[in-house]
Amino acid sequence: MSENVKRIVFRSIPFSIMVIGAITMLVPFIWMISTSLKADSEVFTFPPTWIPSVFEWRNYPEALGVASFGQYFFNSTFVAIVTTLAALLLNSMAGYAFAKFEFKGRETIFILLLATMMIPFQITMIPIYMLFRELELLNSYTGLIVPNIATAFGIFMMRQFMRNLPDAYMDAARIDGAGEARIFFTIVLPLVRAPLAALGIFTFMFSWNNYFLPLVIITDESLKTLPLLISSLSAGLYVQSWPLVMAAATIATLPIIILFFMAQKYFIDGMALTGIK
Repeated sequence: MSENVKRIVFRSIPFSIMVIGAITMLVPFIWMISTSLKADSEVFTFPPTWIPSVFEWRNYPEALGVASFGQYFFNSTFVAIVTTLAALLLNSMAGYAFAKFEFKGRETIFILLLATMMIPFQITMIPIYMLFRELELLNSYTGLIVPNIATAFGIFMMRQFMRNLPDAYMDAARIDGAGEARIFFTIVLPLVRAPLAALGIFTFMFSWNNYFLPLVIITDESLKTLPLLISSLSAGLYVQSWPLVMAAATIATLPIIILFFMAQKYFIDGMALTGIK
């Protein structure tokens, strides 16, 4: 085997693995869409069919009419947008402080902050519930938003990129009389648009798909989010129809897909630059 052939073979192996992985991840999504367009009698046929014999488009309007779907959708959208905007501001401010300011105990505090990433939510779930009960934040939008507006991952991500920004930019602005707030908003933030976009997509996805936090602190039906609705549908609480469940799940994934394609360029650049830094 010639060297050129060996080089082509070795280069094709990673791409082949990525293609197989991508197809594997797409299979559940394609099955979800396929099931959402089937009749109830066709869902459990064997062998399973990928293409419905008759496309039941009425499953989508029926799913939208189940259990105040619009209110659940609004709740998820409002919480995810506010959480994302607040997280981008606070995480970037904290990352800037850890990257560019010298203060006593900075490295120790940062290490302790990173250590919190190893603590699963199931451990902090009861303390959060008790704290929110004392603060009267149960059954409120604030209770859904506050726990996710500043995270160790977000601070770490922004700090890793900001620490490599040239200090000359900030020093020149200080010489010209700019305050720290103006430096941050007019100089630093425009330079970190790519990692901000990546962090925004991660935060939006996490908030949109968050199931445990709303399950713990929300009992009011008017404040529940889409993950709780889909869980109730799959448990047969409102309907006994898997096509309707899959139709609701398909609708619930659309905002994330739209957001990703809108910010795809910045997301890829952000991940690449953050990894290099």
